[in-house]
Amino acid sequence: MKRPQPADFFKDWKEREALAEGMIPLIGKLYRENNVSLYMYGRNMVNRAVTDIMKAHRFVRQVEKNELSEYETYPLVKALSEMDLGPAHIDVGKLTVMYQEKNQGRSLEEFLKDAVGDDIGSTRKPLPQPQDVVLYGFGRIGRLVARLLIEKAGGGDVLRPRAIVVRKSRNANDLEKRASLLRRDSVHGPFKGTIRVIEEENKLICNGNEIQVIYADSPDEVDYTHYGIHNALVVDNTGIWRDEESLSQHLRCRGVSKVLLTAPAKGDSIPNIVFGINTSDIKPEAKLVSAASCTTNAIVPVLHTLLDEYGVEKGHVETVHAYTNDQNLIDNYHKGARRGRSAALNMVLTETGAAKAVAKAIPELAGRLTGNAIRVPTPNVSMAILNLQLGRETSVEELNEYMRRVALYSPLQQQIGYTISEEAVSTDFVGDRHACVFDAKATIVNGNNCVLYCWYDNEFGYSCQVVRVLEKMAGVEWAMYPKTV
Repeated sequence: MKRPQPADFFKDWKEREALAEGMIPLIGKLYRENNVSLYMYGRNMVNRAVTDIMKAHRFVRQVEKNELSEYETYPLVKALSEMDLGPAHIDVGKLTVMYQEKNQGRSLEEFLKDAVGDDIGSTRKPLPQPQDVVLYGFGRIGRLVARLLIEKAGGGDVLRPRAIVVRKSRNANDLEKRASLLRRDSVHGPFKGTIRVIEEENKLICNGNEIQVIYADSPDEVDYTHYGIHNALVVDNTGIWRDEESLSQHLRCRGVSKVLLTAPAKGDSIPNIVFGINTSDIKPEAKLVSAASCTTNAIVPVLHTLLDEYGVEKGHVETVHAYTNDQNLIDNYHKGARRGRSAALNMVLTETGAAKAVAKAIPELAGRLTGNAIRVPTPNVSMAILNLQLGRETSVEELNEYMRRVALYSPLQQQIGYTISEEAVSTDFVGDRHACVFDAKATIVNGNNCVLYCWYDNEFGYSCQVVRVLEKMAGVEWAMYPKTV
């Protein structure tokens, strides 16, 4: 797909800007009325600003080396908005490229009828009825999961955030404090929408979502049915109860059906899930599930991909990790070695269980990896460095191209991102929704030895993986177009 270089760049920008602006109400209508989410090579276009949509087009032009622009995608978005579609996720960028390359003389309308034909006139729903969700704990991950659930509420017929459970503080303005932490975030920016506090009823109204705030010191104190909550999925964000016996406290509460732990589970009775890799381990009858750790979610998709194509003989994983609330701001007592030293002033060598945890998602790699971690003075976004001995020789060019194809076209496109920027630094990946982003410019290959660098937003990217696991536990099924191969 080639387009001549414009004679007037400013005029070209303004015309494309107008087209992007025109897409916004069409995308919004599809989302609100049909529960259809549009994407640009995996990047969500719902509730995005004009420049966000234009930057998504620019990303495609960079990694695909084509001239995809709003001139080509707008007609497709408009045509989709006029079709009778059922709930689906549709990648407009990929469909546009397919139409440009393989339309075989068909009109746009004929092409779309073939491409999304199964969805036309569909009355199915992603779920038979809305699924109640309870957030137990409201720290960094809890608040980001709340933002995602509210953002993805759509028509209200999928996952519904119904309650937040926290310990009662001595602060008289506790509810307003909780709301303020959800409204403003020093790393991830302001909440996109409005939050209303109803003090007398202990409720937060977030973009129309009515969320009950419940105060409790332990899981078994709560009767959720008292608040009209039934068969809820509880997302435990505390990390306090990680084995089967203690985590099962949630299941003894009225109104709870299943529990998702946002930390690695202890023992073998609770499956540790990295969405996209061992998702099939989430059985319908499973009551307790773990979403593993942020680092495990970052490295497992890449290792799985390399194992499939090259084989992995052995390796070492070093994570350069942002500091967390578990560390001290300045030197103070800490039960863990080194973690008592100031997080804001030091690089802190510490342990990680991520390398061993890989075996729970990819049994073939059991005993082949070692791992360690360095906490550094940044508040968010981490990097995994994979030093691997592969099963065969390759080159930088071959390996990078393979990872590019995986990131753009495989079923792991939600898990693995791809960047070719020579100037990329950690803050560029704040808010990235992938489990990790492969840095192609940093790849080192020497025969069958390679060193790979993968960025990951250890807060938001991980929270996206948590919500994906949550959807799977609830039985949410989306039609995807075009279908991945």
